[in-house]
Amino acid sequence: MANFLLERTAPLPIDEAWRRLTEWPRHAGTVPLTRVVVTTGPPTRQGTRFVARTGLGPLSLSDPMEVTVWRPPHDGEPGLCRLVKRGRTVLGWAELEVRPGPGGRTRVLWREELRFRPLPAFCDPLLERMARVVFGRAVNKLLRTP
Repeated sequence: MANFLLERTAPLPIDEAWRRLTEWPRHAGTVPLTRVVVTTGPPTRQGTRFVARTGLGPLSLSDPMEVTVWRPPHDGEPGLCRLVKRGRTVLGWAELEVRPGPGGRTRVLWREELRFRPLPAFCDPLLERMARVVFGRAVNKLLRTP
């Protein structure tokens, strides 16, 4: 399994950073050839499910996820969202955390454990490097785009 941590500081209020990171359809615009469909009704909460599908036609990969922890930031307290991957091919979890940062900024932590079932364990270091790049770009774009 690939385990990684991404840290960012954004010039945004904590509630806005949270919104940008947890509006799931927005994630589609951060990874090429990806679309995200929320399969449960709003609002997002524990139990919300969505699917990220990447690729074209039969060469697509589905990554179904479920929100298992949903604690939006409130009264200066950090926000935490935990997603568990429920698919057959993509396994693991992700945690998105927002907390007050220096100078009114927001500190963002993205922790993830990722396993891609067809890959043997010796590929984990490569998977981790690739995931850092892909998810790092995604987080950067989500935080930059209103």
